[in-house]
Amino acid sequence: MDAPVKQNRIVDSHHHLMGVFLTFLKLGCTSFGGPIAHVGYFRKEVVERQAWVTESQFSQLFAICQFLPGPSSSQLGFSLGMVRSGWKGALAAFTAFTLPSVALLMVFVAMLPALSGPTGQAAIHGLKLVACAVVADAVMRMVTKLCPDITRRVMAIAAAGILLFVGSAWVQLAVVVGGALSGLLWCEVAQTTTENRIQVAYGKRTSAWLFGIFLALLAALTLNTSSGIGLVSIAEAFYQAGALVFGGGHVVLPLLQESVVSSGWISEASFLSGYGAAQALPGPMFSFSAYLGAVIPTGYANWLPALVALTFMFMPGFLLISAALPVWQSISRSKRAANAIAGVNATVVGILAAALYDPIITSGIESATDAGIALIGFGLLARWRVSPVVIVILTVLASITFAS
Repeated sequence: MDAPVKQNRIVDSHHHLMGVFLTFLKLGCTSFGGPIAHVGYFRKEVVERQAWVTESQFSQLFAICQFLPGPSSSQLGFSLGMVRSGWKGALAAFTAFTLPSVALLMVFVAMLPALSGPTGQAAIHGLKLVACAVVADAVMRMVTKLCPDITRRVMAIAAAGILLFVGSAWVQLAVVVGGALSGLLWCEVAQTTTENRIQVAYGKRTSAWLFGIFLALLAALTLNTSSGIGLVSIAEAFYQAGALVFGGGHVVLPLLQESVVSSGWISEASFLSGYGAAQALPGPMFSFSAYLGAVIPTGYANWLPALVALTFMFMPGFLLISAALPVWQSISRSKRAANAIAGVNATVVGILAAALYDPIITSGIESATDAGIALIGFGLLARWRVSPVVIVILTVLASITFAS
């Protein structure tokens, strides 16, 4: 009897793993608009469409990623893969979500002259309008589920207001902490149920090892004394950037510029052209590291320094989120933790609402026509549950049509 059961478990595991890979491959090809927009795409797919996690679990994972340095949306995807299918699922989610943007970035750089014209710019602008629709839909649905009472709605509004006036990454961290404290004081919810807890298949001992590896690599690479442009120097520069930046995305760019431009590795023009390409592509902004690694003159084939840069850019964030998950799993079981989580969930809604306005709406909607296109996209998502992939195509076509 045991053999068929074991075989069924293996089949289910492979099925889940392939599902993780294909899901994040689709997200890697269609998730435009930067880290906050990615959260909307992820939620649509793994909470609504496939129900991998509950709304509360998703919000908790998002909140944990806000506390840690590194690429927040990629850390969220990595965590979702971990919860769904263990370590293999985490790696499958990262690989599938990142590779399309890395490949497209190399192609995009070669196509920049063609996409600098009116049609190309209109298409890029259309992608910003997609982000408006996707994040608006996510905020609306999260309000319903995570802010069911007046207390939590006030907390969400307060969080959004604070971030709209003072929008730094450190203030965002403070807002999340404030949400947890407010939840302890004013939220009274049932103890977190089993289905709403974050559960991973390893414990605090593994967590301690992962955090130790993070610190050891940071120390070893920081103390590196090798000179010139080599693979170790590239690993040092990109690991430090990934380990020390909060907020992800555009926040990491000054650190990278200091490492690769100010040091004389590449020119300012090369840096900015790659950055411009990365902004218009789906997937994580941190994929920009692969482009930088490829254009740094090391004497190796371009793919090798690109791989080193990409790996060490993402590694610290993934080590930290992996170390944090068992700790959160442990503390989230108590009644007081349930109240704190309720406050954090409400704060997360406020964070997304603030980001919906600035930078997504402020940088995307430039006219009444833009507003109309974004509203239609939102309606298709919210009322008729049209696939985000279809919304991307229709919105880009509408942007090109009205621009011509």
